[in-house]
Amino acid sequence: MVSIRFSSALNNLTKTRATTLELGDTTIKGVFDELIKQFGEEFEKRLFENGEIRRFVNVYLNGEDVRHLSGLESPVTDADEISILPAVSGG
Repeated sequence: MVSIRFSSALNNLTKTRATTLELGDTTIKGVFDELIKQFGEEFEKRLFENGEIRRFVNVYLNGEDVRHLSGLESPVTDADEISILPAVSGG
């Protein structure tokens, strides 16, 4: 099962800090497609713009930024861990 961790900034949408998905071999996009089904349109709006991960959202696959891998096409297996961390700002 793919393990997914969310930052507290997403807690109001996900109501959890972690979840697992049983998807078999897929891609980061496949994982996000499933998460959007579970958590809805607001989750998608918060993380994506024009079909791409927003600039201020960091997505890590086994600790590696997916932007340094193959982005949304990065392969994901059942043994992987994904962390989704939108940047939080304030003063």
